[in-house]
Amino acid sequence: MSIAPASSDTPYVADIALDRSSATPLYQQIAAPLTKLIMSGVIEPGRLIEDEVSLAQRLTVSRPTARRALQELVSSGLLVRRRGVGTRVTPTHVHRQIGLTSLNADLEAAGFVTHTEVLSYQVQLADEGQAAMLACDVGDEVVTIERLRSINDRPLGIMHNTIPAAVAPTLTELSRKGLYACLSERGVKLSTGAQTIGARVANHREATLLGIETGAALLTIERTAYSVSGEVVEFGKHVYDASQYNITIPLVAD
Repeated sequence: MSIAPASSDTPYVADIALDRSSATPLYQQIAAPLTKLIMSGVIEPGRLIEDEVSLAQRLTVSRPTARRALQELVSSGLLVRRRGVGTRVTPTHVHRQIGLTSLNADLEAAGFVTHTEVLSYQVQLADEGQAAMLACDVGDEVVTIERLRSINDRPLGIMHNTIPAAVAPTLTELSRKGLYACLSERGVKLSTGAQTIGARVANHREATLLGIETGAALLTIERTAYSVSGEVVEFGKHVYDASQYNITIPLVAD
C-alpha cells in the first residue's frame, strides 16, 4: 500500500510490516513486499523509490540492512540506481528466473494479461535438422509452430517450437493456453531441460511483429525439454524484445 502521492518524482513509500521475531532476515522482509508491489505494477516503471537512509530510519533498521534490501531488487533487475536521479523502478520488463516453466504461466503469475496469436501451425515429416532436435528418425511426423506472445496488449516475443506429432497440442489449444499446460493435459510430464541464452538484432519481419525498430536488441533462447521418460518433447527457439525481458539466474557458492 502506498502512503505517498503518485508523482514519479515523489519517492514511493511502501507500508512494510516487520516481524522482528521471525527467522526471516529483515532485509528479505523488506525486499519481498517491494518485489511484489513492483511485479504487480502497483509501483509503476520509472517510479522513484524511498532511499536507504529514509527506509532505515522509518523502519528502524540499520542502514546496511536497508541497503541490502534495495540491492536485492537491483540485482534482480527490478530497480536501477543512477547518480543524481536516485533509485527507480526499471522500465517495464518481464523479470523471469531460470526454470523449466511455461512463460505464459510465469507471466500470468506475475500479474500480466497475456495473449497468444498462432502465426503458423504445420504438420510435416522431420528433416535431418528436426530429427536431430527431437532425437527422432528422419521422416517421423512432427509439428512446427510459430506464435506471437503479447503482454498487456504489447508484443513481447516470437516463439518457434518443434514438437513430436504424437504429443503436439492442437492449434485451438495453443490459442487458449501455454504449451506446457497443453502438454500436461496430454499426460506429458516434464523432467529436465537444456537452455541456451544469447542476443542478436531484429530483422525486418521480427521488428514488424514486435513493434520495434529493425536492428533493435533481441534476447534469444533455445530450449530442449525432456519428459520423465527421457524423451525430447519440445525444441524451442524464441526471440524476445530485450527492452521488456530479462532473466535472473540464481547463483550459489560451492
